[in-house]
Amino acid sequence: MPGSRTKPTKIRSRPADRRRGKKAGSVHASKPPLPKAPASKRRPNRTERAAERRAAIIDAALDEFIARGFAATRLDDVAKRAGVAKGTIYLHFKDKEALFQELIRTALVPLIGRLAAPPPAGASVRAALEAFAQTFAREVITTRRGDIVRLIVAEGPRFPSVADFYYREVVSRGMAAMRALIELGISRGEIRSEALARFPQIVVAPAIVAVIWHGLFGRHAPLDVTEMLRVHLDLIFGERRTA
Repeated sequence: MPGSRTKPTKIRSRPADRRRGKKAGSVHASKPPLPKAPASKRRPNRTERAAERRAAIIDAALDEFIARGFAATRLDDVAKRAGVAKGTIYLHFKDKEALFQELIRTALVPLIGRLAAPPPAGASVRAALEAFAQTFAREVITTRRGDIVRLIVAEGPRFPSVADFYYREVVSRGMAAMRALIELGISRGEIRSEALARFPQIVVAPAIVAVIWHGLFGRHAPLDVTEMLRVHLDLIFGERRTA
């Protein structure tokens, strides 16, 4: 009707707005999402935990054998160093000898497998033997592998079963590979003495001497193992070099 005044329409706030204390029609920026909590690390399963305990036992056993020798090492001390109960050791190893055999198997057998590999195609036998000498000097003589070898040399006669295991798993494989390499050198004319194939021990003897020398006299007269082995190869291959 003319002259009538139109009343403004009231905007009623919704119940939810009233509960939140919002004004009708107001616009609020949405809150940024809260940062997600970092995902928790997956806990190792039973098999993984057992493998970790086994590795800890082997590592502790190596420390104990090196420090005390095979005869004086006690499984109680190995367990204490590894942070496990003594009974846990028996879940993985029958006795102390089996534990020591595992040290040989894990520390030396893979290395002898690499050392015993045939030379690359086109490589000379001399180059293959020099590579052997360098690897032996770097990965055995001044490392804990050398400590294991020295331990076997020292206590093997008293514990023949340990020496037998070492011979079967390490020495026999190394000798077979060395004999094959010498025979290859003879067939190529690189090595003149055919008798050397009968005694591959002659080729590796300086490496064993270097292991023993380093353990007994290294602090008094350090040995340049790589150079000594290279001179030894000069004698085998009939080469002359100036000092």
